[in-house]
Amino acid sequence: MAGRGKLIAVIGDEDTVTGFLLGGIGELNKNRQPNFLVVEKDTTINEIEDTFRQFLNRDDIGIILINQYIAEMVRHALDAHQRSIPAVLEIPSKEHPYDAAKDSILRRARGMFTAEDLR
Repeated sequence: MAGRGKLIAVIGDEDTVTGFLLGGIGELNKNRQPNFLVVEKDTTINEIEDTFRQFLNRDDIGIILINQYIAEMVRHALDAHQRSIPAVLEIPSKEHPYDAAKDSILRRARGMFTAEDLR
């Protein structure tokens, strides 16, 4: 991937993924694997977790966006991810607002700073 930037991957509901695809993030890698997963009511937790792990292991992905309510389903996998790249960001969906108290990445980042650091 010399000379190219990294991709954004999305795991989310249909509205979220469609919005990002319309924004131009949709790509296929050399193995014809997409950088997105639309989670529907019949999508299993194993499928979500497998896709998340595949995105973690792809060298062409720099950021993984995941709807927070979906992240809750695979929280153990998100908590196990310790590398800075790909960065994992939890985002709200139309039906499920963002709750900072549930965001394990944000909690981890808060633990890196003290109140003195922010003054």
